[in-house]
Amino acid sequence: MKHFTSICIAIMITFTACAQQTESTIKAEAPPQKYESEVVVSGLSIPWGFTFLPDNSMLITEKAGELIHVKDGKKTVIEGLPDIYVRGQGGLLDIELHPDYKKNGWLYFSYASAEGEGQGGNTAIMRAKLVDAKLTEKQLLYKAGPNTRRGQHFGSRIVFDNNGYLFFSIGDRGNRDVNPQDMTKDGGKIYRIHDDGRIPKDNPFVASEGAKTAAYSYGHRNPQGMTKDPKTGAIWTNEHGPRGGDEINIIKPGKNYGWPIISYGINYSGTTFTDITAKEGMEQPLFYWVPSIAPSGMAIVDSNKYPAWKGNVLVGSLKFQYLERLELKKGKVVKREKVLEGMGRVRSVKQGPDGFIYVGIENVGIVKIIPSK
Repeated sequence: MKHFTSICIAIMITFTACAQQTESTIKAEAPPQKYESEVVVSGLSIPWGFTFLPDNSMLITEKAGELIHVKDGKKTVIEGLPDIYVRGQGGLLDIELHPDYKKNGWLYFSYASAEGEGQGGNTAIMRAKLVDAKLTEKQLLYKAGPNTRRGQHFGSRIVFDNNGYLFFSIGDRGNRDVNPQDMTKDGGKIYRIHDDGRIPKDNPFVASEGAKTAAYSYGHRNPQGMTKDPKTGAIWTNEHGPRGGDEINIIKPGKNYGWPIISYGINYSGTTFTDITAKEGMEQPLFYWVPSIAPSGMAIVDSNKYPAWKGNVLVGSLKFQYLERLELKKGKVVKREKVLEGMGRVRSVKQGPDGFIYVGIENVGIVKIIPSK
């Protein structure tokens, strides 16, 4: 059942200074933009990720372990998924098509898996083909290890870059003092592989003894948002801080993004775990949030349907239940707005092939943002 609502965006958020910026630089200058929202797929619980097939139908991952195909309003549950380890933040996570999907038919998804060493689970990347509502030719491309019963920080967004490499994120799995800064350990890293799982020869840690050679950058906490900049081709991520210190980063090969040595956050209990926010050899975020918004899905707008939003970054907030729009000028955030406020926890966001923005909202479904005329 479709649902429409008109919303006028005029709400600005309380700001805290972010890296290389001051609070006074972030101001509302443009008039509020009106838009409508339409629920195009209803009855979903946690739509962790979604993508569009060439016929404009959708594949949607439900975190609890269902892959759903939606075409002309009809939902079909896809058979043939691997065993999904559902615990805490783990389950069936992101999904993406190969850039050459029309020719090769490969789709890619991330999920929590109990395969491998140890009890519990860890993040895995698989590719498969979709034939008659069933996954076939399944190939496990990467499995983080060891398994752990901890329920937090699986990551895991997946994105293809302009060169056909597959990037994916794996959180620190709740082991902040070991995984993010140790290149011999999985977790707390952004990874880059070929579309068939091979390790690129020019990955930054290929020559490092004992290192996870699929790793591309490190020092991350829990990146649950990732997107490709449509203008530059760069890979952008957002990641959860603890209490404060959520970040936006532009990923560069071999760079250390500092977790947990540097951070703008504190422990959930209110105590501190580090007294430094910057250190030589560690990257500063492009932007950070205090208090935390609990960021999830991420997209950069390049559609002509939203001329006032072109080049803006969209980030879902789980904690405060809205989609945040970040306007940048010369690499700095100059404006923040709440979009779809109060509809629910925003889990995923993507610009569709039709140029419209689609948003996955927990216990609502997939919502389409339509600019008002």
